[in-house]
Amino acid sequence: MRRDVFQAIADPIRRDIIELLSEEALTVNQVAEQFEISRPAISKHLKILNECGLVTFQPSGRERLCMIQAQELIPAFLWIKQYNKLWEKRIDSFENYIHQLQTKYYESDDRQNTDH
Repeated sequence: MRRDVFQAIADPIRRDIIELLSEEALTVNQVAEQFEISRPAISKHLKILNECGLVTFQPSGRERLCMIQAQELIPAFLWIKQYNKLWEKRIDSFENYIHQLQTKYYESDDRQNTDH
């Protein structure tokens, strides 16, 4: 069954595995050592990441090396990117609001200091 990247990143453990593998290729055991869940549970997460195309396995002696296929994250990146302008507008609006509040506060404070 082919899954998509959104199923992969929906789970926080899988996101952590992606982050871990983005730094270097690791064996399944090395990945499992980084988590407080069972090795079979990590294997299931890795299987889902593999089905999504985000992780490939390469035999390395008796072990399997897990390698990230970062280009497979592009659809998720593009989907999130479309909301970038929306958040920029909201943050800009919030910054303007804070600036207005600060201006009013300092103007009020200045008036009080000149009245004394």
